[in-house]
Amino acid sequence: MKRITAALAGIALSLSLTACGADSDPLADEPAASGAAGGAVTVGSANFPESQLLAEIYSQALEGKGVTVTRKFNIGAREVYLKALQDGSISLLPEYNGALLAALSPNGVPESATSPDAVLAELKKVLPTGTEVLTQSAAEDKDTLTVTAETATKNNLKTIEDLKTIAPTLVVGAGPEFAERHQGIKGLEEVYGLKFKEFKALDAGGPLTINALKDGDIQVANIYSTDSSIVTNKFVVLEDPKNLYSSQNVIPLIRTEANNATVTGALDAVSAKLTTENLTAYLAQVQVDKKDIAVVATAFLSENGLK
Repeated sequence: MKRITAALAGIALSLSLTACGADSDPLADEPAASGAAGGAVTVGSANFPESQLLAEIYSQALEGKGVTVTRKFNIGAREVYLKALQDGSISLLPEYNGALLAALSPNGVPESATSPDAVLAELKKVLPTGTEVLTQSAAEDKDTLTVTAETATKNNLKTIEDLKTIAPTLVVGAGPEFAERHQGIKGLEEVYGLKFKEFKALDAGGPLTINALKDGDIQVANIYSTDSSIVTNKFVVLEDPKNLYSSQNVIPLIRTEANNATVTGALDAVSAKLTTENLTAYLAQVQVDKKDIAVVATAFLSENGLK
C-alpha cells in the first residue's frame, strides 16, 4: 500500500514536536466560531488530498455538533503526524487501518490480518497509550486489480478469480516492486493461481499505469481504490474475495482525552456514510474538477444527510 511507511518502533507519548508543517496549509489553525459545549478538537491530516478532504469532513461534522475545531492540515508523512498526535499538537486525524497497523508493528503484521475486523483487532493491540480509534468506515484506499469496462464486459469479469482462465492472454502493469510483492505477482499466483502473459513495470498506480490501461498496452492494472481515474475512465475494480489485499479502511484516530460522546457520535455518523465509491467520487471533485476541499466536504455532509 502506497502510504505504508517504515515501522515506527519505540514511539512514545513523550516525544515532542516543535513544527508540524501546519503553516503550509491555508486552513491551518483555523478555529470554529463557537462550540465549547461539545469540547475542542485539533484536526490534523497527512500531506495528500484525500487525507485533507477526510480531515475537513471530520472538522465540519464536528462543528455541526457544537465542537470547537482547530485545523492543522498537510502535516506530512505518518512518522511526523503520529508524533504530533502523541505530543498533543493535534488530537484527531483520518487514518487507514492496515497502513497504521503496519507502521506500529515493528515485528510485522500477522498474515491472518487481512479482513477489516482482523486488522482492527490487531491495530487496537498496538495503538500508543492515550490514543484510540473510533468506528471504521467501509471506505478503503487499497491496492486493486482494475480493468477497462470493455475488458470486464467482454470477459464477464467481476472478481480477481474470474481472471484465472484468461490471465495467460493478458498483460498486467504496476510499479516495479509489484513483481516481488506478496500483494503482487507472487500472491496472485499463490492465492488465485493467476499466471499472466507478461508483467510490465510502470509506476505505482500513477499516470504511466493508468495511460497504459487506457491505451490497451496492458489489460490489467494495479491502481489504488480511490484514484479519481477509476471514476473518470469508468474503470472496473475487480473484487478480491480471498482478501489478498489487506484492508485499508478509513478510520478516525484520536487522543482519548479529546474524545467524548458528541465527538464519537459525529465521527461515527461520518464513517457510516463513507464508502470507497463515494469517497472516490468526492475526491475526483477535488483532484479533477479542482473544487475547494471545504466546498466538497460540505457537499458530502449535505448529500449524505449529515448537515
